[in-house]
Amino acid sequence: MGIFSKIKDAIFGRKAEAQDAPKANPTPITRDKDGDVTLAPQIVDIENVLEMRSKGVEQELNWRTSIVDLMKLVNLDPSYENRKELAQEMGRTDYSGTAEDNIWLHKRVMQELAENGGRVPKELM
Repeated sequence: MGIFSKIKDAIFGRKAEAQDAPKANPTPITRDKDGDVTLAPQIVDIENVLEMRSKGVEQELNWRTSIVDLMKLVNLDPSYENRKELAQEMGRTDYSGTAEDNIWLHKRVMQELAENGGRVPKELM
C-alpha cells in the first residue's frame, strides 16, 4: 500500500476506523431505469474530516498548507523519504524536499483526494 493510499484511507475512514475519523454520510441507494439497485458515489468532505481530526491533537497542525502537518494529522511519518515516495506516487521524480516541492505535494495530494471522491475547497488545491 502506498503513502497516498494510507492518507486516503485515514481520511475516508477505510482501514482507519480505530482512529475515530468522522464517518462520511451513508451511501445513498438509487434505482436505474431498469429498476436495478445502484449505489451513488460517496462524497467525503475533506476539510470537515481533517478539521475534526485536528481538534483531538495536542500540537496545532497547519494541515491546510503543510504536507508535513497533513501527514502528522493522519498518523503518518512525514520523513523526507516518505514525502519523496509520495511525490513519486503523484508523478514527480525530481522531489528534493524544498518548500516549493512541499507546496506542490500538498496541492497534488488535495487534487488526488478530490479525484477519488473527496470534496476539497478550491483554496486547498
